[in-house]
Amino acid sequence: MNDQGGSITADDVAALAGVSRWTVNRAFKKDASISAKSREKVMKAAETLGYVPDLLATSLATDRTNLVALLVDDFANPHKLIMMERLTRILRKNGYDTLLVNTSDEEDASAALLNASQRRVDAAVLIGVSFNDQSLETALGAKRVKKLIVFARMSSNDNTISICCDDRAAMTAITQHVFSSGYRNPLFIAGPQTQSAHLQRKEIFLSQWEKTTGARPKFTSVERYDPKLAYDLVVDQFRDTPTSELPDVLVCENDALAMGAIDAIRFEFGLRVPEDIAVSGFDNTPQASSPHYELTTYRQPLTDMANALVDVLEGKKRTKKLNAFLGNLIIRKSA
Repeated sequence: MNDQGGSITADDVAALAGVSRWTVNRAFKKDASISAKSREKVMKAAETLGYVPDLLATSLATDRTNLVALLVDDFANPHKLIMMERLTRILRKNGYDTLLVNTSDEEDASAALLNASQRRVDAAVLIGVSFNDQSLETALGAKRVKKLIVFARMSSNDNTISICCDDRAAMTAITQHVFSSGYRNPLFIAGPQTQSAHLQRKEIFLSQWEKTTGARPKFTSVERYDPKLAYDLVVDQFRDTPTSELPDVLVCENDALAMGAIDAIRFEFGLRVPEDIAVSGFDNTPQASSPHYELTTYRQPLTDMANALVDVLEGKKRTKKLNAFLGNLIIRKSA
């Protein structure tokens, strides 16, 4: 019996042995792939606790491969590296290996999803912008992907699972900060305008600003979350604009765009940030805190989101929504 008076479970054995629950399950399956050292640790813990496995449940559990495919594009965005590090570390801690697939466009995404399914992955986790309804339906229609999870974005496809930050709460915090800081002429710089797996930051900021001030702000966008594209966009849009007509703040959909915009403001136009034009970002990448940028941004709760992904993989019930994770606004000197 455990301390709460219930039956000993695989979780109890895993905790004592210092392994994942799935390692415990594999230890009791005759042909499962597991090291002799890990099996010995599990058996010793099981004997100590008096654990008797449910062989049917163990058999069902070991149908899993404990392999998760991460399909990633948009590598110019520095936040992707942070996201992958957090995901792979937490997945590994919980007994899951990862298969990394670089997808560069929608055609690659469809092929990658089917390829991942042939490897019998427990889930395909989509981290990027190149996934449309067609590629998602192709994978789902083939019934080869057990779980299709869109990470850090909201998916409009009913057959996928979205694990993401609460964009409404985040952009409301940014809108309130920008307005209370005295800025009145914002320009929103958005990333790719995808449909199936998208961010809601632009729409929310535009509506929140209009609700607050009565004026609809301007916006523009780039095809990828690439600092160079943001740099070029700012140069193109500001080149022939009188200084008096420039926006007083650029609200950027993520840090990659914000950093590119800051570089253009300073090095192409000789203007100051934030004195002439302020800039805000989103994600709180490591570069955001550097003296060069000192970027005001919003930190996503990646650890909580990654742990929620593990809960989904293990079929655990959750009381909190998977698309309403709250982060926090990080105020620095750029805005």
